[in-house]
Order: sequence, then C-alpha cells, then structure tokens
Amino acid sequence: MADPSSVTVVIPAFNESASIGDVVGVLKSAASWREIIVVDDGSTDATGERAAAAGATVVRHPYNKGNGASVKTGIRRASGEFVLIVDADGQHPPEDALRLVARLGEFDLVVGARAAETQATSARRAGNGALNWLASYLTGRAVPDLTSGFRAARTSGLREFLHLLPNGFSTPTTTTLAFLKAGYNVTFEPIHARQRSGESKIRLARDGTKFLMIIFKIIMLFNPLKIFTPISCASFLLGAAYAAWTIATQRHVTNSSVLLILFAVVVFLIGLMSEQISALRFEGRQ
Repeated sequence: MADPSSVTVVIPAFNESASIGDVVGVLKSAASWREIIVVDDGSTDATGERAAAAGATVVRHPYNKGNGASVKTGIRRASGEFVLIVDADGQHPPEDALRLVARLGEFDLVVGARAAETQATSARRAGNGALNWLASYLTGRAVPDLTSGFRAARTSGLREFLHLLPNGFSTPTTTTLAFLKAGYNVTFEPIHARQRSGESKIRLARDGTKFLMIIFKIIMLFNPLKIFTPISCASFLLGAAYAAWTIATQRHVTNSSVLLILFAVVVFLIGLMSEQISALRFEGRQ
C-alpha cells in the first residue's frame, strides 16, 4: 500500500475554473499528498489562479497542447514515487482516489474502471465498449475501462513510456496497454464517476476520426499479428478453397485464387514486420 505522502497528484486542466478550486480543496482535505500539481493547459479563464488559490502547484502551458501533453508535463514535474492522475471536472470522489492509491505497491498501475451507466452518452459508451473489446483481444485479459483518465501508477513506469504517449486524449489507452505489454502488474478498481462540472471537451463529429486512428495505432503499436494473422489466414483459406473448386470444375486455377493467396502472404509478412517493429520499441526500455 502506498502512503499518500509518496504520491504526486497530477490534474490536467483546460478552462475548468468552475470546478478546479473545489477539486483541489477536496483532495487536500482527503489526505496529506506529497504535492498537487495542476497543469493549466493554456486556459483562457481563471483556472490557474483558482488552482493556486486552493493550494496547488500550478504549471502553465503558454498555449493549449492537449490533455496528454498536460499529463506528460505533470509526470515530468512529479517528485513522488507514485502519480495519481485526476480529472479537473469534479467527476472523481476523493474516497475513490484513496482506494486507487491503497492498491499501489502491490500493483504498478491501478485504473479507475467506470460503470457503463456513468459514461455520458450512448455513442460514448459504444465507442468505449469497442475499445475495451479490442484491448481485451490484443492483451488476452479482460479490460473493463481502457479510456478512464482516473489512474494511479509508479512514476518510473509512466516515465518509461513517456515517449509513446500522445498529446491528445488517448493517453490513458496507451499507458494501460504499455503497462500490460511490458508485464507490469495492472488492476482495475471499480468506481462510480459523478456528473462532470461544465461541458466535455470531446465532440463526436470532431473526434470520430481520431477515435478510428486510436484503434489503428493500438493495433500497430501493441500486437499487430493478432490482427494481421486472422486476415491473412482467411484470405489464404478462401483462395485455396476457390482454387480447389475451380480445379475440380474448370480444370484450371483462376487469377482470383492466386491474388487471394498472394494477398494472404503479403499481409502476413507486413504483420510480421510490424510485430518486430513493435517489439523493438519496447526492447529499449530502461
């Protein structure tokens, strides 16, 4: 069990002046944290001022870089052995923060897994459900909430994968899969997220294509052969079956059969090369 005095709380914040003061105040009253760092991501309101007034250490970005960039800034500045990442919108009760921290030491990463009904919209639930299924398939382990930003981890582990983390909203996805692939101890602690203060920064129309790119990046970065191999096998079996049928009925092999088999070979080789590149990105870990 990690003592709160060894935990740095990192709160990425962009235009969260309505809630940031209360979030910092509640956390400060919940435990004696080593420090609370609010990363003001180029806010145009009084987010930084209210966080500082509530007693947090404020690090300001000169312009908006993204949630992931804010998290990375907080991780670089953290002096604690562990880092607790909390959203600035007031969704996460302090008692849940303490439950996550209580499991550190035994586990290297503790993710606050939200109940499905607490996620804002049906479209968001469907998207997160698809990502959870994909992550479970790629890792061979049940992943109940891949995108939760509420998490606690060893600072050294987070810094190990800092170069993999994007500046946008897929930082939780990347850290979870990176810890699992590296063989760290990862657990998911059930939480019940409250209604957020203010409006979400994520928009379906704007971020839909980003969601698809996240899926492609997850596949290529963490376990490409699990996707390429089934496609290759399906194409090969279809081509071989079609070739056998045309030989039996027409006494020759069609171009379609040959193309399907060649496609299967090419896809498998690309998957094998992608797997090696993926492995190389993790072999250099300190």
